[in-house]
Amino acid sequence: MLIDIRGLKKIYRTKRDGDVLALEDVTFSIGQGEFVCMVGPSGCGKSTLLKILAGVIAKSSGQALLRDSPIEDATQEIGLVFQTPVLLPWRNVLENALLPAEVLGIERTQARRRARELLDLVGLQGFENKYPHELSGGMQQRCSITRALLHDPSILLMDEPFGALDAMTRDAMNLELQRIWSQSGKTILLITHSIPEAVMLGDRVLVMSPRPGSIVDEIRVAIPRPRTLEAMGTKEFGESVHRIRSHFKVAHAA
Repeated sequence: MLIDIRGLKKIYRTKRDGDVLALEDVTFSIGQGEFVCMVGPSGCGKSTLLKILAGVIAKSSGQALLRDSPIEDATQEIGLVFQTPVLLPWRNVLENALLPAEVLGIERTQARRRARELLDLVGLQGFENKYPHELSGGMQQRCSITRALLHDPSILLMDEPFGALDAMTRDAMNLELQRIWSQSGKTILLITHSIPEAVMLGDRVLVMSPRPGSIVDEIRVAIPRPRTLEAMGTKEFGESVHRIRSHFKVAHAA
């Protein structure tokens, strides 16, 4: 397995409220080239888990392995995409995409060639010299994905990447991300609050419990690829969405 998580626990130490148990006994694996989505209620620890996988924060106990080696620090094998693109407003699209090359010391000519190839891949050819304020929200997120892929990571960790987009743009970006994943051969773990989005994109959907977060279900999505928006009207799609939603039903008072 590319990623192997076993019995992972995360406790935040606070002065005012004491210890806060964010994650408890989280266990799952992700294979090379898989597209895995994760859903769960707000505050369940999804983003905390992503930060542990990215090497940004430390686990409290358990195992977090990448290619059988402990994840302890940030690594070039992992690219990150967040809900907000966080593009530098004074840099154009190409210059924003090249930012990791400057940080990591990648040779300039090679990096520019790679950046232009990726901008073509995400549909931003011809926009290299545009600035962030000249782009739509979806185009800004495409640039963010380009930046995350520039150093050729094995894994893309995505935290609500389309959460701020309108419904139509989000649908378009779901189709685009599926195409990018298929053509790039990357492994993707995507966190989302949208159950239909998780089913639309994922080979598997991992369902997390309320805090302290743990994996309470795993749904394998059997819908053939490439998936179109019409797949959302199929019986298989509806059954997967219903199964996931059943974990989040709230009892109403009579």
